[in-house]
Amino acid sequence: MGLFNTGIFVGEFRHSLDDKGRLTIPSAWRLKGDSEENQFLALPSVEDGESAYVVVYPPKMIAQLEERISQISMGDVEGQRMLGELMSMAHSFNCDKQGRMSLNGKLIQHSQIGKNAVLLGRMSTFSIHSEALYDACQAEGPSDPAARAEVFKRFGL
Repeated sequence: MGLFNTGIFVGEFRHSLDDKGRLTIPSAWRLKGDSEENQFLALPSVEDGESAYVVVYPPKMIAQLEERISQISMGDVEGQRMLGELMSMAHSFNCDKQGRMSLNGKLIQHSQIGKNAVLLGRMSTFSIHSEALYDACQAEGPSDPAARAEVFKRFGL
């Protein structure tokens, strides 16, 4: 498997989709090595509507995700149905030599991404948001400090 430049995805980046609907991945997040082995997986967020976005899993996380998904029993009808819904919107891709990627129409529709997008690092994954929806959410102000502290505490931060 290819090697990561940093191994983590942090920061906020704003990029425009080009005329072909491609989005440039920040250079700090790009993989090095054989592009055939550097496959990403884009999935819709659980949130819908104005809170929707796209989650992007790098190669090192895809194997972990595949292991978890393989644990869903064929007898788990609800789990299999939800998995089918999720994977019907999924998009597997490699970046081109300029570090660009494309999203499929279902993911663009789900996340309401227009011409501009915000890429947000989430340590082991990154997310892609509609710039307009992201900015509207940010305009509401930061999260409650006490709630943020409780969440961070759960993760030992």
